[in-house]
Amino acid sequence: MSAISVGARLDRLPVTRLHRKVFNLVGVGMFFEGFDIYIAASVLGATYKTGFSTLAQNGLFISMTFVGMTLGALLTGFLGDRYGRRFTYQLNLIIFGAAALASAVAPDMTTLIVLRFLMGLGLGAEVVVGYSIMAEFFPARIRGRWSGMMCTVVTAGLPVSAFLAWLLVPTFGWRVMFLLGALGSIVAWFLRRELPESPRWLVVMGRDAEADALVSSFEREAGFGSTSDLPASPETIVPHAAGDLFRRPFLANLIVGCVSLMVANTLIYGFVTWLPTFFVGQGDSIARSTGFALLMALGGPIGSALGAVAADYLGRKLTIVLVSCLAMFLSIAFVFSGTSPVMPIIGFFLTIPIYILVAVLFAVYVPELFPTALRLRGVGICNAFGRSASIIVPLLIGPLFTNFGIPGVLAMMSSALLAMCVVVIALGTETRIQKPSVVAA
Repeated sequence: MSAISVGARLDRLPVTRLHRKVFNLVGVGMFFEGFDIYIAASVLGATYKTGFSTLAQNGLFISMTFVGMTLGALLTGFLGDRYGRRFTYQLNLIIFGAAALASAVAPDMTTLIVLRFLMGLGLGAEVVVGYSIMAEFFPARIRGRWSGMMCTVVTAGLPVSAFLAWLLVPTFGWRVMFLLGALGSIVAWFLRRELPESPRWLVVMGRDAEADALVSSFEREAGFGSTSDLPASPETIVPHAAGDLFRRPFLANLIVGCVSLMVANTLIYGFVTWLPTFFVGQGDSIARSTGFALLMALGGPIGSALGAVAADYLGRKLTIVLVSCLAMFLSIAFVFSGTSPVMPIIGFFLTIPIYILVAVLFAVYVPELFPTALRLRGVGICNAFGRSASIIVPLLIGPLFTNFGIPGVLAMMSSALLAMCVVVIALGTETRIQKPSVVAA
């Protein structure tokens, strides 16, 4: 038994009922991860309107979320490799759930910011382990498609969070959103007790019998016979040292990945997360601002689903460049709409290309930029740079909005999109398989 043979056995399979079970169990946690990240968009407008927080504190709240997520992602890398994906996945829910429950009774904004940092530790672990489990169970030839679908599950947390905020926050206040997040983490923890451990990790840890039994169950479900003599795919067996990331050809890919994820995080946490605060700042009520944010949030899952499709049909690079141009055009239209009734409608259409980019970059393109031996390190570095934007950008939005309004915020967003297009065109590698093999379940 070897990691190569386990990988080859998994990669030859069609998608089975057991794959779908893994997808659903991972999806439960990833949905609540999306819901809980976007709590910021749901509650900060209300905390600001009621005087519980200031614009500066709102920016710090968002930034501390991503300081926690950055540290949580780094710690998860060590814990996940040592104790397994399943153990780490459950641990992060305990940390997040306890902090979310305490947030519902936070006496002041300073306490809430500290608790949000702890929530971020759990959220950071969720992102790393969730997409890693998808990579370690699903066949390589269709992994991008299913990872894109998982991204859609995550972004579905945006409209759900916005809808519940619109429905509940005006009546019950913003604290109810943290209570819902805590309850969701409890439900996910109980459901994910049935999540199997990664067979690739099991064999690396010398637990060959467990790995063989697990892979055999997938093979029986697909009607395949078990064998350990399958040829490995080239990406599985080509050796690479860690230092190769900083040499050709991977250095260019590393630059592309870092810039792309920094821009993606700028779009989400410099614009989408701030929408209710922007509307309140223009004089709208909490109910009206959360209603507008709900309409615009519906573009999240729509965009993610379109991104998973577009990446396969148009190619990764072309999708990124075309969609970025579309987002810049809609940003201009959003600015010129002013406070007219069409503003939230244009905002809805602007949210769609933003989340096309999120799906293509996070779930598909950046992981494909690196070979298997370097993937986790490469993606980890790119995500660390992306999180740096999540930490820094929210601190800039408050002053930018105060001095220049929404036009200033969107000018920053468009500049970031333009910079990404230049980097992707100049240095990016097209990773799409021209004629992907499809095996029906």
